[in-house]
Parts: sequence; structure tokens; C-alpha cells
Amino acid sequence: MLLLILGVALWAGAHFFKRLMPEKRAAMGDKGKGIIALALVASIVLMVLGYRMAEGAVFWGRHPATVGINNLIMIFALYFTSPGPSKGAIFYKMRHPMLFGFALWAASHILVNGDVASFVLFGGLLAWALAEMAIINKSEPAWTPPAKGKIAKDGMFLAISVLLLAIIGYIHGLLGPVPFG
Repeated sequence: MLLLILGVALWAGAHFFKRLMPEKRAAMGDKGKGIIALALVASIVLMVLGYRMAEGAVFWGRHPATVGINNLIMIFALYFTSPGPSKGAIFYKMRHPMLFGFALWAASHILVNGDVASFVLFGGLLAWALAEMAIINKSEPAWTPPAKGKIAKDGMFLAISVLLLAIIGYIHGLLGPVPFG
């Protein structure tokens, strides 16, 4: 469980670094991008290894209803992490669509995985995404939404999200639990 906690902490710390210590990050220059990227890769490795090794209580297991709800939420999580919200006509005024999509992804995985390791991993990442939105809003209060796009863009990115869910679900099934029941 320690690796999992360290991975989530490193992920959050690497992302918060620019917002919480802008002078130190600026002093690192372009070299800082590589260091942050390495920290993020290391955090993902720690999270994957920690999650696979973690043991703990299981409060609920996979159920066809939660799997179906998870998959429906995942379509929207993928949509919000795509360029769709900023290019379309429905959600173009949303300030943090990618972080919102990430939060949806994390919340849907808590719904379908009721074990302690999932609470630590997905709950930690959900908390990070929500905190990141709050920190950005506080540090950069002035924000202008992009120009309103076309509804066709929303439809296109939603269709792509459904296709991506099928591809990601197939790969997910090869590496871990089959997400389609």
C-alpha cells in the first residue's frame, strides 16, 4: 500500500509544483519539463505496482449494475478529456473540462471497485483533480472561455469517445478486469 500512496502523492506533488511554487518551477526552465515528466512516469509506475500489490478490505465487488453505470460515466469522462468541450457548442464555457473528465473517471472507478486500494488510488486522484481545479481558479481568477463551436463537434467527439471506450475497454480487459461484464 505504501507504493500506491507514494505514487498518488508524487502525481499530485508533480502537478501542484507549478502552481504552489511558481518561482522554483520557473527557475528550472525547460529542463524542469523533463524532470516533471520523469516524476509523473515514476508516479504512474508506483501507482500501478502499488495497486497490483495492495491488499485490504473489500466493501463491495463488481456488480452488473455498477459496471454498466461505470461504462456510461466513462463515455462522458472520455468526452470531457477530449477537445470536444472547448470546440463544441454545449460545454465551451466550462473552465476545466479535462480535470472534470479525470474526476469522473476516478469517481466511476470508485463506484465499480469497492476495495481499500481503489479508495486510495482513485479517491486520491479524485481529490487531486478537485484540488487542482480550485488551485487554478484561485491562482488565475481571470479566464475567458473559448468561442462557441458547432454542435456537430460535440457529436463528433462524443462518437469518438464511444469508440475510444471500446478500444480502451479491450486493452483494459487484456491487462486487468474486463470492463464490459
